[in-house]
Amino acid sequence: MNKRNDFLAYGRQSIDEVDMKAVYDTLRSDFLTQGPKVEEFENAIANYVGANYAVAFSNGTAALHGACFAAGISKGDEVITTPITFAATSNAVLYCGGTPVFADIDPVTYNIDPRKIDQVISSKTKAIIPVDFTGQPVDLDEILSIAKRHNLIVIEDGAHSLGAEYKGRRVGSQAHMTMFSFHPVKPITTGEGGIITTNSKEFHEKLKLFRSHGISKTPYSIEQGDWYYEMTDLGFNYRMNDIQAALGLSQLDKLDGFLERRRELATLYGELLCDVDGIRLPWQLEGTVSGWHLYMIQLNEKIVRKSRRDIFDEMRAMNIGVHVHYIPVYWHPVYQERGYQRGLCNFAERWYEHALTLPLFPQMTDEDVGYVVETLKQAID
Repeated sequence: MNKRNDFLAYGRQSIDEVDMKAVYDTLRSDFLTQGPKVEEFENAIANYVGANYAVAFSNGTAALHGACFAAGISKGDEVITTPITFAATSNAVLYCGGTPVFADIDPVTYNIDPRKIDQVISSKTKAIIPVDFTGQPVDLDEILSIAKRHNLIVIEDGAHSLGAEYKGRRVGSQAHMTMFSFHPVKPITTGEGGIITTNSKEFHEKLKLFRSHGISKTPYSIEQGDWYYEMTDLGFNYRMNDIQAALGLSQLDKLDGFLERRRELATLYGELLCDVDGIRLPWQLEGTVSGWHLYMIQLNEKIVRKSRRDIFDEMRAMNIGVHVHYIPVYWHPVYQERGYQRGLCNFAERWYEHALTLPLFPQMTDEDVGYVVETLKQAID
């Protein structure tokens, strides 16, 4: 099989002339930051997912940090999350002084297992951060039921799942807060960027305060004059700018088309790989519609008779950007130094050892998928 000339990444942005014009028009406007585009983008996202409010941030990690702040996470608090996610999910808890507690994943969906959440709840637990891994929504009804019994806040990490659906409703309107990311490989991009959607006015106000230095117009500042402001909390400069928001608004118009193409590609992968021995294909939770941010397979090395590393290297040598998402968070040295040890979540660790991410993004062609599949078969054989 001939090697392709260009590198096929696992994911990438889809930018067209309309997007570029939106950015250009903003660059020519009076506001590059703190202008009208950010609020317009926030309202558009809130309307799209069916939430009352949305607060935009400079990136998804900053948005998660803001959500943990709004939830009141502080020293001594525990927050339950999954180990199969990018480290930013649990890092946001650490930023606030809290302690991440990792619950194992469901062996079928690879999302956090609600049964395992119940097992690690303690008197110190204050919140749950489930992750819609690969774009597949978590079993939110079960998680919200657990949260209600224990008076916990649910912050849904929807970095992968903008436009995905849970029981007929778009992700972003059901958890207490939901984060979406706009990194270039995500469903839509603002270059970098993130947002929190919520139905809570209280969380909305706290999020706005946190992302802008903790500064607000208090009754005293209004009394003093229009120039006067007060910092009422120790916030951060986590604002999204108008250039990012303009790109996001343009991208949002294309989101449904992007999602449709992702689902077509995922279906094609399933059709071409269903009869390949030694490969386990992704399974979808009933009542959900995935955003298909990632297409993850598992390799059975006893059948394939090759290590994942060998297959990974052979496919990379053929210019296919396979990847692995994710290293269990508590394996990272910074977590090991905090006392977390391997063996904490047995299924997540076994799953990680066999996981492989195949390329999937809207600009891929059917021929690209065919090339990936044939190369994978060749590597296995």
